[in-house]
Amino acid sequence: MASHDLPLAANQLGLAQLNERSREIFRQIVESYLATGEPVGSRNLSRILPMTLSPASVRNVMSDLEQLGLVYAPHTSAGRLPTEIGLRFFVDALMQIGDLAEQDRKAIEAQVAASGQGKSVEAVLTEASGLLSGLSRAAGVVLTAKSNPRLKHIEFVRLEPERALVVLVGEDGQVENRVLKIPIGLPISALTEAANFVNARVRGRTLEEVKAEIETRLMEGEAELDQLTQKIVAAGLASWSGGENEERKLIVRGQAHLLDDLKALADLERVRLLFDDLETRREVIDLLGRAQQAEGVRIFIGSENKLFSLSGSSTIIAPYHDASGQIVGVLGVIGPTRLNYARIIPMVDYTAKVVSKLLGR
Repeated sequence: MASHDLPLAANQLGLAQLNERSREIFRQIVESYLATGEPVGSRNLSRILPMTLSPASVRNVMSDLEQLGLVYAPHTSAGRLPTEIGLRFFVDALMQIGDLAEQDRKAIEAQVAASGQGKSVEAVLTEASGLLSGLSRAAGVVLTAKSNPRLKHIEFVRLEPERALVVLVGEDGQVENRVLKIPIGLPISALTEAANFVNARVRGRTLEEVKAEIETRLMEGEAELDQLTQKIVAAGLASWSGGENEERKLIVRGQAHLLDDLKALADLERVRLLFDDLETRREVIDLLGRAQQAEGVRIFIGSENKLFSLSGSSTIIAPYHDASGQIVGVLGVIGPTRLNYARIIPMVDYTAKVVSKLLGR
């Protein structure tokens, strides 16, 4: 299910170097951190281990784990926390990823399906990011594809003597507007004729397809339009090339969840840095865009992802598809490195599949 870039140290380490006792102590340190965010000491570990070990024996193992780069002591106390390499090793080699609970499946299906009834793709995706945020208690994120919806119709509306509004209506209910410069004294009939000419060719096709055909017709002189109307048609279509609607949209929901469970001032500072990172939309978009190059869930932990290295955050994301099976965006969760990976990975995976199925209709 999950594909990601494995850091060299964790990769070289291998399970072979950890015997069953070391593995169990390491697992308990990580699981305690994921549950509480706190370091765990040898005395507490010796109480909860399934095997009988003295605190001194546990300390020896913890020291070995520290030398391997899997755990560290945040201060001089005996407690240990997992390093980022340790977390990656845990996620890749030790963690059991279960199936999603039936009630979670039903909640995801119901919420995404309800949001899809007669609403735009963006409304569905906004709902999906809010849903992931609520289920994970972290921030839900969605990166939409560059918008290239199938079209329903186009209108030209005069605003003032030298300006007209071009209105593009998609089959999914999205409406895009652009303002167009027009010659002074242009008759209303030219705008009507331009709209009729384009509308005869748009329904059910993407803007790219329509532009390609109409540009060919205009160049070959096959369009039975006067020159002024031809100019309006060409300008109307050109107003969309490279325009706002081709920008990817970043939808973030539930940042407030990141403030729910702060343990210390250091946590607050990390969350503040994460909020700052989320504000730098371009970098977030570039990061999420990387997930579109691979099928399945991708996991970035801490500094594996340069953008979030300061805030010590993790990202769990999966691509979603359109009706033709093309990857058109990614969705997932951003939060502290102590996310509940075992629960969130299948949740993100399943939500991506449900959204893909809905968009496929």
